[in-house]
Amino acid sequence: MTGLHIVLIGRNEGPRLVAALASLCDTPDRVVYVDSGSTDDSVAAAKRAGATVVELDMSVPFTAARARNAGFDALNLPQGSGDYVQFIDGDCALAPGWLDAGRHHLDTHPKVGMVTGWRCEIHPEASLYNRLSDWEWHRPAGQIDACGGDMMVRAHLWQEIGGMNPVVIAGEDDDVCIRMRKAGWLLHRLPQQMTRHDAAMLRFGQWWRRAERTGHAFGQVGWLHPEYFTRERQRTWIYGLALPVIFVLGLFVGGWPSVLVLALYVANYLRTAQGLRRDGLTEPFQQACLIFLSKFPNLLGLLRFHFRRLRGAHMTLIEYK
Repeated sequence: MTGLHIVLIGRNEGPRLVAALASLCDTPDRVVYVDSGSTDDSVAAAKRAGATVVELDMSVPFTAARARNAGFDALNLPQGSGDYVQFIDGDCALAPGWLDAGRHHLDTHPKVGMVTGWRCEIHPEASLYNRLSDWEWHRPAGQIDACGGDMMVRAHLWQEIGGMNPVVIAGEDDDVCIRMRKAGWLLHRLPQQMTRHDAAMLRFGQWWRRAERTGHAFGQVGWLHPEYFTRERQRTWIYGLALPVIFVLGLFVGGWPSVLVLALYVANYLRTAQGLRRDGLTEPFQQACLIFLSKFPNLLGLLRFHFRRLRGAHMTLIEYK
Protein backbone atom coordinates (compact mmCIF):
# COMPACT_ATOMS: atom_id res chain seq x y z
CA MET A 1 0.00 0.00 0.00
CA THR A 2 1.15 3.53 -0.77
CA GLY A 3 2.66 5.26 2.26
CA LEU A 4 0.75 8.20 3.75
CA HIS A 5 2.55 10.69 5.97
CA ILE A 6 1.47 13.82 7.84
CA VAL A 7 3.19 17.20 8.01
CA LEU A 8 1.67 19.39 10.72
CA ILE A 9 2.83 22.99 11.21
CA GLY A 10 2.16 25.39 14.03
CA ARG A 11 3.17 28.22 16.33
CA ASN A 12 1.70 28.81 19.78
CA GLU A 13 -1.50 26.92 18.93
CA GLY A 14 -1.93 25.55 22.47
CA PRO A 15 -5.08 23.39 22.83
CA ARG A 16 -5.69 23.63 19.09
CA LEU A 17 -2.44 21.75 18.44
CA VAL A 18 -3.33 19.11 21.04
CA ALA A 19 -6.65 18.57 19.22
CA ALA A 20 -4.85 18.41 15.87
CA LEU A 21 -2.42 15.78 17.17
CA ALA A 22 -5.25 13.75 18.70
CA SER A 23 -7.05 13.67 15.34
CA LEU A 24 -4.01 11.92 13.81
CA CYS A 25 -4.13 8.90 16.11
CA ASP A 26 -5.08 6.53 13.26
CA THR A 27 -2.38 7.78 10.90
CA PRO A 28 -0.69 4.74 9.34
CA ASP A 29 2.77 6.22 8.76
CA ARG A 30 4.94 9.09 10.00
CA VAL A 31 3.83 12.37 11.57
CA VAL A 32 6.19 15.35 11.47
CA TYR A 33 5.42 18.47 13.49
CA VAL A 34 7.23 21.67 12.46
CA ASP A 35 7.35 24.42 15.08
CA SER A 36 7.93 28.06 14.17
CA GLY A 37 9.27 29.46 17.42
CA SER A 38 6.46 28.63 19.84
CA THR A 39 6.76 29.97 23.38
CA ASP A 40 4.09 27.64 24.77
CA ASP A 41 4.41 23.86 25.24
CA SER A 42 3.72 23.01 21.57
CA VAL A 43 7.02 21.17 21.08
CA ALA A 44 6.54 19.09 24.24
CA ALA A 45 2.94 18.28 23.26
CA ALA A 46 4.05 17.05 19.83
CA LYS A 47 6.77 14.88 21.35
CA ARG A 48 4.30 13.38 23.83
CA ALA A 49 2.05 12.50 20.88
CA GLY A 50 4.91 10.62 19.22
CA ALA A 51 5.50 13.05 16.35
CA THR A 52 8.93 13.77 14.90
CA VAL A 53 9.60 17.41 15.80
CA VAL A 54 11.42 19.94 13.64
CA GLU A 55 12.16 23.34 15.18
CA LEU A 56 12.83 26.05 12.61
CA ASP A 57 15.90 28.26 12.88
CA MET A 58 14.36 31.56 13.99
CA SER A 59 17.30 33.63 12.71
CA VAL A 60 15.67 33.26 9.29
CA PRO A 61 12.19 34.83 8.79
CA PHE A 62 9.70 32.00 9.15
CA THR A 63 6.75 31.38 6.87
CA ALA A 64 4.14 28.64 6.59
CA ALA A 65 5.73 27.68 3.25
CA ARG A 66 9.16 27.28 4.84
CA ALA A 67 7.64 25.17 7.64
CA ARG A 68 5.86 22.83 5.22
CA ASN A 69 9.04 22.39 3.19
CA ALA A 70 11.01 21.55 6.35
CA GLY A 71 8.38 19.01 7.37
CA PHE A 72 8.43 17.32 3.98
CA ASP A 73 12.24 17.21 3.98
CA ALA A 74 12.22 15.57 7.43
CA LEU A 75 10.29 12.63 5.97
CA ASN A 76 13.44 11.74 3.96
CA LEU A 77 11.43 10.20 1.14
CA PRO A 78 13.40 8.87 -1.85
CA GLN A 79 13.32 10.91 -5.05
CA GLY A 80 10.32 9.93 -7.13
CA SER A 81 8.53 8.46 -4.12
CA GLY A 82 5.05 7.09 -4.73
CA ASP A 83 3.90 8.03 -1.21
CA TYR A 84 1.34 10.68 -0.32
CA VAL A 85 1.76 13.54 2.16
CA GLN A 86 -1.11 15.22 3.99
CA PHE A 87 -0.36 18.78 5.07
CA ILE A 88 -2.38 20.22 7.93
CA ASP A 89 -2.18 23.45 9.95
CA GLY A 90 -1.88 23.38 13.72
CA ASP A 91 -5.23 25.11 14.22
CA CYS A 92 -7.05 22.30 12.37
CA ALA A 93 -8.14 18.77 13.26
CA LEU A 94 -8.54 16.05 10.63
CA ALA A 95 -12.09 14.85 10.04
CA PRO A 96 -12.69 11.10 10.50
CA GLY A 97 -12.52 9.21 7.22
CA TRP A 98 -10.68 11.92 5.30
CA LEU A 99 -7.33 10.16 4.97
CA ASP A 100 -8.93 7.05 3.47
CA ALA A 101 -11.04 9.15 1.09
CA GLY A 102 -8.10 11.27 -0.07
CA ARG A 103 -5.84 8.27 -0.52
CA HIS A 104 -8.52 6.38 -2.49
CA HIS A 105 -9.05 9.36 -4.80
CA LEU A 106 -5.36 9.65 -5.60
CA ASP A 107 -5.10 5.88 -6.05
CA THR A 108 -7.94 5.87 -8.58
CA HIS A 109 -7.18 9.16 -10.40
CA PRO A 110 -3.57 8.98 -11.66
CA LYS A 111 -3.72 12.43 -13.30
CA VAL A 112 -4.69 14.14 -10.03
CA GLY A 113 -1.64 15.43 -8.18
CA MET A 114 -3.35 16.96 -5.16
CA VAL A 115 -6.67 16.42 -3.44
CA THR A 116 -8.37 18.52 -0.79
CA GLY A 117 -11.76 18.66 0.92
CA TRP A 118 -13.86 21.09 2.92
CA ARG A 119 -12.73 22.97 5.97
CA CYS A 120 -15.36 23.95 8.51
CA GLU A 121 -15.15 26.20 11.54
CA ILE A 122 -15.25 24.53 14.95
CA HIS A 123 -16.84 27.57 16.63
CA PRO A 124 -18.94 29.47 14.06
CA GLU A 125 -21.18 30.67 16.89
CA ALA A 126 -18.28 32.57 18.49
CA SER A 127 -18.25 35.54 16.11
CA LEU A 128 -19.47 36.99 12.84
CA TYR A 129 -15.90 36.68 11.55
CA ASN A 130 -15.80 32.93 12.21
CA ARG A 131 -19.14 32.46 10.44
CA LEU A 132 -17.87 34.36 7.41
CA SER A 133 -14.74 32.20 7.38
CA ASP A 134 -16.89 29.06 7.48
CA TRP A 135 -18.72 30.27 4.37
CA GLU A 136 -15.42 31.12 2.63
CA TRP A 137 -14.07 27.59 3.16
CA HIS A 138 -17.07 25.87 1.57
CA ARG A 139 -16.12 26.14 -2.11
CA PRO A 140 -17.56 23.92 -4.89
CA ALA A 141 -16.20 20.39 -5.24
CA GLY A 142 -14.62 19.02 -8.41
CA GLN A 143 -11.63 20.25 -10.39
CA ILE A 144 -10.16 23.40 -8.83
CA ASP A 145 -7.43 25.95 -9.47
CA ALA A 146 -6.15 26.21 -5.89
CA CYS A 147 -6.95 25.49 -2.25
CA GLY A 148 -5.81 26.34 1.27
CA GLY A 149 -2.82 24.85 3.08
CA ASP A 150 -4.59 21.63 4.08
CA MET A 151 -4.04 19.22 1.17
CA MET A 152 -2.94 15.70 0.29
CA VAL A 153 -0.18 15.69 -2.33
CA ARG A 154 1.77 13.10 -4.28
CA ALA A 155 5.28 13.20 -2.80
CA HIS A 156 7.01 13.01 -6.18
CA LEU A 157 5.01 16.02 -7.43
CA TRP A 158 6.11 18.06 -4.40
CA GLN A 159 9.70 17.07 -5.19
CA GLU A 160 9.26 17.84 -8.88
CA ILE A 161 8.12 21.44 -8.34
CA GLY A 162 10.48 22.09 -5.42
CA GLY A 163 7.80 22.41 -2.74
CA MET A 164 6.47 25.77 -1.63
CA ASN A 165 8.16 29.11 -2.23
CA PRO A 166 9.51 29.96 1.25
CA VAL A 167 9.43 33.75 0.71
CA VAL A 168 5.69 33.85 -0.07
CA ILE A 169 4.14 34.92 3.24
CA ALA A 170 0.47 34.58 2.27
CA GLY A 171 -1.10 32.77 -0.64
CA GLU A 172 1.76 30.25 -0.63
CA ASP A 173 -0.88 27.56 -1.13
CA ASP A 174 -2.20 29.35 -4.23
CA ASP A 175 1.34 29.65 -5.58
CA VAL A 176 2.14 25.95 -5.14
CA CYS A 177 -1.19 24.94 -6.68
CA ILE A 178 -0.53 27.14 -9.71
CA ARG A 179 2.86 25.47 -10.19
CA MET A 180 1.29 22.02 -9.86
CA ARG A 181 -1.18 22.86 -12.61
CA LYS A 182 1.57 24.32 -14.79
CA ALA A 183 3.42 21.02 -14.37
CA GLY A 184 0.42 19.31 -15.99
CA TRP A 185 -1.44 17.95 -12.96
CA LEU A 186 -5.11 18.19 -12.00
CA LEU A 187 -6.26 19.34 -8.57
CA HIS A 188 -9.52 18.10 -7.05
CA ARG A 189 -11.72 19.02 -4.10
CA LEU A 190 -13.85 16.20 -2.71
CA PRO A 191 -17.37 16.97 -1.46
CA GLN A 192 -16.66 15.98 2.11
CA GLN A 193 -15.21 17.43 5.28
CA MET A 194 -11.42 17.30 5.51
CA THR A 195 -10.50 19.45 8.52
CA ARG A 196 -12.16 21.32 11.36
CA HIS A 197 -10.57 24.76 11.70
CA ASP A 198 -10.45 27.19 14.60
CA ALA A 199 -10.09 30.70 13.17
CA ALA A 200 -10.44 32.15 16.69
CA MET A 201 -11.34 35.56 15.24
CA LEU A 202 -13.21 37.39 17.98
CA ARG A 203 -12.17 41.00 17.35
CA PHE A 204 -12.46 43.40 14.44
CA GLY A 205 -8.70 44.02 14.54
CA GLN A 206 -8.01 40.32 13.94
CA TRP A 207 -10.32 40.30 10.93
CA TRP A 208 -8.67 43.48 9.58
CA ARG A 209 -5.17 41.97 9.83
CA ARG A 210 -6.34 38.79 8.11
CA ALA A 211 -7.84 40.86 5.27
CA GLU A 212 -4.57 42.82 5.05
CA ARG A 213 -2.69 39.53 4.71
CA THR A 214 -5.07 38.53 1.92
CA GLY A 215 -4.21 41.75 0.06
CA HIS A 216 -0.51 40.95 0.43
CA ALA A 217 -1.24 37.56 -1.17
CA PHE A 218 -3.03 39.29 -4.07
CA GLY A 219 0.12 41.34 -4.64
CA GLN A 220 2.84 38.74 -4.14
CA VAL A 221 1.19 35.78 -5.89
CA GLY A 222 -0.06 38.11 -8.63
CA TRP A 223 3.49 39.37 -9.13
CA LEU A 224 4.77 35.79 -9.50
CA HIS A 225 1.82 34.70 -11.67
CA PRO A 226 0.33 37.77 -13.41
CA GLU A 227 -2.62 35.76 -14.73
CA TYR A 228 -3.76 34.91 -11.19
CA PHE A 229 -5.75 37.08 -8.73
CA THR A 230 -6.35 39.55 -11.59
CA ARG A 231 -9.96 40.23 -10.71
CA GLU A 232 -9.15 40.49 -6.99
CA ARG A 233 -6.39 43.03 -7.65
CA GLN A 234 -8.59 45.06 -9.98
CA ARG A 235 -11.42 45.21 -7.42
CA THR A 236 -8.97 46.21 -4.69
CA TRP A 237 -7.51 49.06 -6.75
CA ILE A 238 -10.94 50.27 -7.87
CA TYR A 239 -12.96 50.00 -4.65
CA GLY A 240 -10.10 50.54 -2.21
CA LEU A 241 -8.26 53.40 -3.95
CA ALA A 242 -9.68 54.82 -7.20
CA LEU A 243 -13.27 55.37 -6.04
CA PRO A 244 -12.28 56.97 -2.70
CA VAL A 245 -9.96 59.36 -4.57
CA ILE A 246 -12.77 60.25 -7.00
CA PHE A 247 -15.13 60.75 -4.06
CA VAL A 248 -12.78 63.25 -2.37
CA LEU A 249 -11.99 65.12 -5.61
CA GLY A 250 -15.71 65.21 -6.45
CA LEU A 251 -16.39 67.26 -3.34
CA PHE A 252 -14.50 70.12 -5.00
CA VAL A 253 -16.33 70.04 -8.35
CA GLY A 254 -19.98 70.24 -7.38
CA GLY A 255 -20.33 66.93 -5.56
CA TRP A 256 -21.97 64.87 -8.33
CA PRO A 257 -18.94 62.53 -8.82
CA SER A 258 -19.06 61.84 -5.08
CA VAL A 259 -22.75 60.96 -5.30
CA LEU A 260 -22.01 58.53 -8.16
CA VAL A 261 -19.27 56.88 -6.11
CA LEU A 262 -21.63 56.43 -3.16
CA ALA A 263 -24.26 54.96 -5.52
CA LEU A 264 -21.70 52.45 -6.84
CA TYR A 265 -20.73 51.45 -3.32
CA VAL A 266 -24.37 50.99 -2.26
CA ALA A 267 -25.16 48.94 -5.40
CA ASN A 268 -22.11 46.72 -4.81
CA TYR A 269 -23.02 46.23 -1.16
CA LEU A 270 -26.63 45.28 -1.93
CA ARG A 271 -25.56 42.89 -4.70
CA THR A 272 -23.13 41.17 -2.30
CA ALA A 273 -25.79 40.89 0.43
CA GLN A 274 -28.27 39.37 -2.02
CA GLY A 275 -25.66 36.82 -3.12
CA LEU A 276 -24.92 35.85 0.49
CA ARG A 277 -28.63 35.48 1.19
CA ARG A 278 -28.98 33.15 -1.81
CA ASP A 279 -26.11 31.10 -0.36
CA GLY A 280 -28.18 30.63 2.80
CA LEU A 281 -26.22 32.88 5.16
CA THR A 282 -28.34 34.12 8.05
CA GLU A 283 -26.61 37.50 8.46
CA PRO A 284 -26.13 38.60 4.84
CA PHE A 285 -26.13 42.35 5.48
CA GLN A 286 -23.57 42.23 8.31
CA GLN A 287 -21.34 39.85 6.36
CA ALA A 288 -21.71 41.91 3.18
CA CYS A 289 -20.50 44.90 5.21
CA LEU A 290 -17.30 43.01 6.08
CA ILE A 291 -16.77 42.00 2.44
CA PHE A 292 -17.32 45.63 1.41
CA LEU A 293 -14.88 46.93 4.03
CA SER A 294 -12.27 44.27 3.18
CA LYS A 295 -11.15 46.21 0.10
CA PHE A 296 -9.41 48.75 2.35
CA PRO A 297 -7.20 46.33 4.36
CA ASN A 298 -6.71 44.40 1.09
CA LEU A 299 -5.32 47.62 -0.40
CA LEU A 300 -2.97 48.14 2.55
CA GLY A 301 -1.64 44.60 2.15
CA LEU A 302 -1.24 45.02 -1.60
CA LEU A 303 0.65 48.31 -1.12
CA ARG A 304 2.78 46.76 1.63
CA PHE A 305 3.91 44.01 -0.72
CA HIS A 306 4.92 46.47 -3.45
CA PHE A 307 6.74 48.76 -0.97
CA ARG A 308 8.66 45.75 0.34
CA ARG A 309 9.40 44.55 -3.18
CA LEU A 310 10.72 47.94 -4.30
CA ARG A 311 12.92 48.26 -1.19
CA GLY A 312 14.12 44.66 -1.41
CA ALA A 313 12.86 44.11 2.15
CA HIS A 314 12.08 40.75 3.75
CA MET A 315 8.50 39.53 3.32
CA THR A 316 7.63 39.04 6.99
CA LEU A 317 4.38 37.53 8.22
CA ILE A 318 1.18 39.47 8.86
CA GLU A 319 -0.34 37.59 11.80
CA TYR A 320 -3.87 37.96 13.13
CA LYS A 321 -3.76 35.62 16.15
